[in-house]
Amino acid sequence: MMQSIVVVGSGVMGRGIAYSAAVGGFHVQLVDVQEEALKNAEREIEAIFSKGVARGKLGAEEAETAKNRLSYSSHLSEAASQADLVIEAVPENLEIKKAVFTELDKAAPDHCFLATNTSTMSPTEIGSFTQRPEKVVAMHFFNPVHKMPLVEIVRGHETSDETAAAVKEAAERMGKETVIVNEFPGFVTSRISAMVGNEAFFMLQEGVGTPEEIDKAIRLGLNYPMGPFELGDLVGLDTRLNNLNYLHQTLGEKYRPCPLLVKYVKAGRLGRKTGRGVYDYMIEKGGVTK
Repeated sequence: MMQSIVVVGSGVMGRGIAYSAAVGGFHVQLVDVQEEALKNAEREIEAIFSKGVARGKLGAEEAETAKNRLSYSSHLSEAASQADLVIEAVPENLEIKKAVFTELDKAAPDHCFLATNTSTMSPTEIGSFTQRPEKVVAMHFFNPVHKMPLVEIVRGHETSDETAAAVKEAAERMGKETVIVNEFPGFVTSRISAMVGNEAFFMLQEGVGTPEEIDKAIRLGLNYPMGPFELGDLVGLDTRLNNLNYLHQTLGEKYRPCPLLVKYVKAGRLGRKTGRGVYDYMIEKGGVTK
C-alpha cells in the first residue's frame, strides 16, 4: 500500500499538495532546491493547519499528527529513493520538468509512480524522459489545493492501468474527487478555463463592461464560484498566458491570447502574487483593495 509521497517544488501548488497528502495519512517530503523557499512553504503550511483547526476542519490532535508526517528537504535524489509516489510541481517549463524527471527516474525505486502536476503539458512527452513511461501520469490539482476538490488524472500514451488506479486511490485518500481522462492539449478543465478567461479579456478590451461587472455576470449568471478575472489573478496572468500560448500552438486560432492580457503580463501585473493584476491587492490601511 502506498505510504510515502515526495512533492517536488514548494510553490503555491507544491505546498498545497504536500499539506493535502499529509492530512490524507501519507508520509510526505516536500523538496525544493532553495532553502528559503522551503522555509516560506513551512510557514504557509503551518498557517493552513492553524486555519483548519480554527475553522473546525481539523482537530488539534489530527493537525499535529499530520504535521509530524511532513518533512522538508533540498536533496531530491535522497528523498525520492524511498518514495512510492513522486508528484512534481515545478514551473510549467519543459526543460525544468525534463531535468526533474531524468533525476527522479535514476533515484526513485522501480515500483515508484511519477506524476506531473500540470494544467496543459504532455504526460506522454514527460514520460519519454524516463525508462518507465508506463508509470508516468499527470495529476492536475487546482488552486488552492486544500480547498479545491478535484484532481484531473491524465493518462499519457504509455500510462498503465495500474498507474492510473494507484494515483486515483492516492488522490482519494487526500480527500479529492477524481476524473480520469486521456491526454489531449489542455485536457478538460484548462481548455474551458483558458477560453473563458481569454474571452473575458476580449470583452474588457472592447469596453463591454468593467472587470467587476464581467466577473459578477459570470458568477451570478453562470453560477461560477469565481469570475474569470478573479480566477486569473489567483492563478497568475503569466500562467494563464503561457497556457493560452501552448493551446494556441496546438489547437489553433480560437486560443490566440488577447492583446490586453499580453499587455498586463508585460507590465508585470501578474495577479495576487505581485500585488496587482486585473485588480489591485496592495495592502492599504490593513486591508486589501480590489
